[in-house]
Amino acid sequence: MTTPGGGGRVSAFLEVFFTFLRLGLTSFGGPVAHLAYFRAELVERRRWLGDARYSELLALCQFLPGPASSQLGMALGMTRAGLWGALAAWVGFTLPSAAALLLFAQTLSAHPALAAAGWVHGLKVVAVAVVTQAVWAMARSLCPDRPRAALAMLAALFTLLAPTAAAQLVALLLCGLLGLWWLRDTGVGAAASGANDAIAAPAIAVSRSLAVVALVVFFALLVVLPLWAAGTGSPALSAMSGVYRAGALVFGGGHVVLPLLEASVVPAGLVSQGDFLAGYGAAQAVPGPLFSFAAYLGALLPGAWHGVAGALLLLCAIFLPGFLLLLGSLPFWEVLRQRQGMRSAMAGVNAGVVGLLLSALYDPVWTGAIHSRADAALALAAWALLSLARLSPVWVVAFAAAAGWALAYWS
Repeated sequence: MTTPGGGGRVSAFLEVFFTFLRLGLTSFGGPVAHLAYFRAELVERRRWLGDARYSELLALCQFLPGPASSQLGMALGMTRAGLWGALAAWVGFTLPSAAALLLFAQTLSAHPALAAAGWVHGLKVVAVAVVTQAVWAMARSLCPDRPRAALAMLAALFTLLAPTAAAQLVALLLCGLLGLWWLRDTGVGAAASGANDAIAAPAIAVSRSLAVVALVVFFALLVVLPLWAAGTGSPALSAMSGVYRAGALVFGGGHVVLPLLEASVVPAGLVSQGDFLAGYGAAQAVPGPLFSFAAYLGALLPGAWHGVAGALLLLCAIFLPGFLLLLGSLPFWEVLRQRQGMRSAMAGVNAGVVGLLLSALYDPVWTGAIHSRADAALALAAWALLSLARLSPVWVVAFAAAAGWALAYWS
């Protein structure tokens, strides 16, 4: 990969870092909104690249498992400053949300009584509204016909009856295999080549040998981490293995990662269900990628990894597979995206993740947060504010926290 030399390399790194730090501080609204912020800042304002190149990179990142907006940020950073630019973009975009969630986790750890506070319960309840909205929106987009709706129902039923991490992976695999057989080509959409862009962005020159190494590391970690965790009995390695698997196998990013993360830390007793839901609710109020929720979970790990060390461990674990897949696919993207079987399998997996999220809406989200009629009413009000009034999630989270405090005060 070609990068500027000497001081130019440092200058490019800092330019990418501070550009994405600004985006990380201001990009509220989830992955779809992030894509719009990226385009406005980097295509229109800074003119790092043109629309055609931007669309091509966006198509690749939507094709791959992992956090699409963060992967796109890494790819955009690479166009500006090579591999170091990818690191600068990821750190800048992720730092604000990860720091905020780490602070929240440390506050809960230092003051355990807060876990029972009314406003914290409000954060758990707002998770019901957020996940309901995500299930509805994703179902309309990813399950527009009967075959894909049926795959979503199959995945939901399967994981409701067998609520384990292994069952979730089996459900996604089945949906992918059925997609190959059952679904017609849904396609990702061919992106423009970028050859006629008025703005000439540098090519992301990833060699095939580097791409192969990245893919080998990606698959090796999927195998080695569970074996290492089982051999040592380390809670931190067990959590790291589950979080890496979540980042590696989830299409769509965002809310879709919720059930896999829950299965990685809650059943093992590493994080309580109440703390998990409180953190997930708080994650709706911060800008940047929702995958930063892993930092919150890591900060709550027991033992030596409790705090900042655990936050860094799980934060790196959830983003690493997405980066490895991005690096490994860049030289082969043109071939991959034109294969009908790959697109059909991905459409099946996308339908499956809707089913997983529907299952998670019941357990742990509903069962962990709704304990009374007042809770149900608050969840319904939060959903109406999100979906009908279209308020920002930040304001809805603040409303739910205040309402939770008021309900606890007057009860």
